[in-house]
Amino acid sequence: MASSGSSVNHMAGLPRRLADTQLNRYPKDGQDQKNAMRVLVIEDDRETAQFLQKSLKENGHTADLAGDGEAGLALATDGVYDVLIVDRMLPLLDGLSVIKSLRAEGNRTPALILSALGEVDDRVKGLRAGGDDYLTKPYAYSELLARVEALGRRTAEAALEQVGRLD
Repeated sequence: MASSGSSVNHMAGLPRRLADTQLNRYPKDGQDQKNAMRVLVIEDDRETAQFLQKSLKENGHTADLAGDGEAGLALATDGVYDVLIVDRMLPLLDGLSVIKSLRAEGNRTPALILSALGEVDDRVKGLRAGGDDYLTKPYAYSELLARVEALGRRTAEAALEQVGRLD
């Protein structure tokens, strides 16, 4: 797994992150991979996690899996991801704590929170904890994919804009 470099100085690591992300964009099964993303799925339900991994792959993306919050935090900290999909209720470390820890380290990878908790207060807590989007279970996969791709587009556009400022 590629390392993103220093977790403190993200600006210095930005061009490297873009380069690392580009390495994962290769044609597969005849699909155009220019918009391929590397996604980390932090989900304790094995069937759901494997479904998401398979479905993301079928849509041209790469997905790594973590089955608990501690493993997810470690992968998110050490890896280079375009988007995180984080279940809110996880063993060992809950999803909101994972996101809060990443944000405290300066990691700004967009996070889509998945949760069975769908009340307004639950969604607000998730977004205030650092989540970029919130989707309640059950969900339509097409909506999840559209939200993940939207988060990835915004991130890519912001990164390219930032690289342009550094030049």
